[in-house]
Amino acid sequence: MRLERLNADKIKIFLTFDDLRERGISKEDLWTNLPKVEELFREMIMEADDELGFEADGPIEIEVFSLPAQGMVVIVSKRFDSDLGDADDDDYIEMQVTLDETDDILYQFRDFEDVLALARKLHDLGVRGGSLYLFENRYYLIFEDEAPVEDLETFVAILAEYGSPSTMTNHRLEEYGKLIMKDQAVAQLYQYFFAKKPH
Repeated sequence: MRLERLNADKIKIFLTFDDLRERGISKEDLWTNLPKVEELFREMIMEADDELGFEADGPIEIEVFSLPAQGMVVIVSKRFDSDLGDADDDDYIEMQVTLDETDDILYQFRDFEDVLALARKLHDLGVRGGSLYLFENRYYLIFEDEAPVEDLETFVAILAEYGSPSTMTNHRLEEYGKLIMKDQAVAQLYQYFFAKKPH
């Protein structure tokens, strides 16, 4: 579990599926077992208080983005509703939870050489797609809508050999990142760097 403070009233929590499993929660529980999920959020907020000094002492809004390959990103924001009365109970936390799911797979890479090595391996497996971005000196490869291969776990394992899952949203990347190659990034990288050149 990774915690990051976005501003005074907002934090981001990133949980991998392994983190969820350790807490006895499946991906399906996110959608069907509200009491279990609320308990998880309470634990995360207490941990955020310890680590970041983020005190949730009133109504909060929780946005959950479930990512197919990475886990889930949780954005916790303090709400300042003037019409809400003060709660007498010190443990009072009113949660408004929004769940959203995306099929996008997004990985980040420190070096361009890692992106190239991955592109070569993916090309050998028949993968051609993906869009490549540069943002804050990191490279990002995004596969939108669905995994380009049948076996998602194998695909994710290959991506993880060369990069790490990103908690960035594709909207933020599109708005602030620099698009290098669109839709056919793996094919283009292979063509430019590995295809046999005629003599």
